[in-house]
Amino acid sequence: MLANLTAGLDFHSKALVLRAQRQGVIASNIANADTPGFAARDINFKESMSAAKSSSLALDGLRGSSTNPAHMATTGSSLGGPDSDRGLVYAAQSQPSMDGNSVDLDRERANFADNSVRYEATLRFINGYSKTILSAIQGQ
Repeated sequence: MLANLTAGLDFHSKALVLRAQRQGVIASNIANADTPGFAARDINFKESMSAAKSSSLALDGLRGSSTNPAHMATTGSSLGGPDSDRGLVYAAQSQPSMDGNSVDLDRERANFADNSVRYEATLRFINGYSKTILSAIQGQ
């Protein structure tokens, strides 16, 4: 019975985790806007969400990769691990630069704001759903 009550939250909890990971990727792009040769990355949300819905695995598979062996490893974070590159795609370059950096700050800021709003909406839905379930259980 409890599984039936929480099944509706499963999709939204996975979306919340995925949105948080995407926010980290976008923040990384913004932080590296002046890094020569940096290639902007993004998460293909639709494909990643489809993969998360079809599997019971956690969303820990969304990791970036280092482009140079001298880069520091970020083990344990959602962006670490040199060999786990699933879920991340290169962002389309809209403004070529002389130093090879593909970060478009205007696009990244817009993506950051859009993802923040969607994260907040998902969080509010989860809070509302859990309040509704709690109210039903308490009989109010």
